[in-house]
Amino acid sequence: MAEKNPNLCLLYGKETYFLENVLKKIKKDFGDLIKGINYITLDQTNVQVLISEIQTPAFGYEKKLILARDTGLFKKAGKKTKGSPSEWIGKVAEYLEEHQEEMKESVVLVFVEEEIDKNELYKTMDKIGTIQSFAEEKPAQIVARLKSICQAYEVKADQPTLAYLVEMCGTNMQELINEIRKLIEYAGKGGTIDKKAVDLLCTRKPDSVIFNLTDYLGKKEIANAFRVLQDLKYQKEPTQLILIMLYNHFKKLYYTKKAVEEGCQDFVSLLNLKPNQEFLVGKYRTQAGRFQTEDLRGLLESLADLDYQSKQGTIDIDIGLESILCQYCA
Repeated sequence: MAEKNPNLCLLYGKETYFLENVLKKIKKDFGDLIKGINYITLDQTNVQVLISEIQTPAFGYEKKLILARDTGLFKKAGKKTKGSPSEWIGKVAEYLEEHQEEMKESVVLVFVEEEIDKNELYKTMDKIGTIQSFAEEKPAQIVARLKSICQAYEVKADQPTLAYLVEMCGTNMQELINEIRKLIEYAGKGGTIDKKAVDLLCTRKPDSVIFNLTDYLGKKEIANAFRVLQDLKYQKEPTQLILIMLYNHFKKLYYTKKAVEEGCQDFVSLLNLKPNQEFLVGKYRTQAGRFQTEDLRGLLESLADLDYQSKQGTIDIDIGLESILCQYCA
């Protein structure tokens, strides 16, 4: 078997913080980059010139770095319309395999994608190049990383507070780095990050806010539920999107409720949770316990009906949503 080409790489995944760090190292190791000469960037709009760029010498330089980002070349091949990425998947795969030896001396080719399908080009890359995936880490790993960052700046933060930060802001490391920087600046050297600071300074993920809203509904605290709803609107979340998020959330609560009643234990698969979201199982089970099965079914029917009626123009979506919440809490 031929030795793999270390200059032929595919980096993919949703954990962009670590992916971009690897990409920065590749650029640094490459040396001086002159865009258009020895540094070429491609995307879905111009991926058709990839082979041509590989064949074109880096005039005055030993090698060229080609960065092909979000090209669509690693998706399942659809209809091969002229100029579409599907037209080029097979051509690029064939070219890379046939010219891999000569490319070792002249080109560093890096593909960067968020999501991939294991299509023909992926299999070629796996055979002759290197592939690195960057999945979002589990909360415990993220908390450990955040704690080490705080320690480096001599700021205190305990495990429950950092776990709360992850719960509120999600598991994307780049976004969490931005949030922890704000908190470190606010606390100052020798200071302490607490939950109050997280609530004050950090931008919550809409999904986290929906959990809060549902908590208040489960307790039938309509004033607090309305406050959270208004906070979502203040963050410029469209009411239609809030309606969809609420519907999907109540659907998961309904599935959870039925699963508990039927003795099902595989909640991760049932709720379609990613490995780094397994901690949400407890939250869904706790919330589901605050509702009756028939109430959850009724809420789902009311939200679906509101979606239909608002699209028909027979009801204002804001008034309709507030009415549904009030009716349930009454």
